[in-house]
Amino acid sequence: MPQDTTKSRFTAPLFRSAAAAREEPWAFLILPKSASEKLPRRGRTSVQGTINGHAFQATLEPDGQLSHWMKVSQALLDACGAAPGDTVELEIAAVAKEPEPALPPDLQQALAASPQARAVWDATTTLARVDWIHWIESAKQAATRKTRIENACDMLASGKKRVCCFDPSGFYSKSLCAPEAAD
Repeated sequence: MPQDTTKSRFTAPLFRSAAAAREEPWAFLILPKSASEKLPRRGRTSVQGTINGHAFQATLEPDGQLSHWMKVSQALLDACGAAPGDTVELEIAAVAKEPEPALPPDLQQALAASPQARAVWDATTTLARVDWIHWIESAKQAATRKTRIENACDMLASGKKRVCCFDPSGFYSKSLCAPEAAD
């Protein structure tokens, strides 16, 4: 069944991430399922829209519950006049064309060392590359990430254009979720 990709309008509370205490401050919000269902996929999805009337573009992350969450940087918080604890008004829609994902340096180095893998990588779709990168970046440990990069290069070199055994929504494996909110 085709997805309704019209704009979604909704309000959502902003949460301070527990992890933000160790990094540059940021907040997050969780999309209502009704807004997420209008998006073309349950995995990483780029949207454009407004938050409290301020235009933005962002890549939403899957929350493992068949919905999405959005990281809101301190710069975007400042621009839209909001802070964690506030409820913000959003209007979003999926971008017309998914932007090319940034290639992580460790994956870029591995692809440079394997011309066969690089050729297949270059022949894949943008969405397939988003999923490959998401699979690699969802590793919780450095050793797992290294292994995934090696496996990705092996699979690509053998002609596989899509990562297998990875649920980009996190729903079936429960490997992905929204951040933990700070107290």
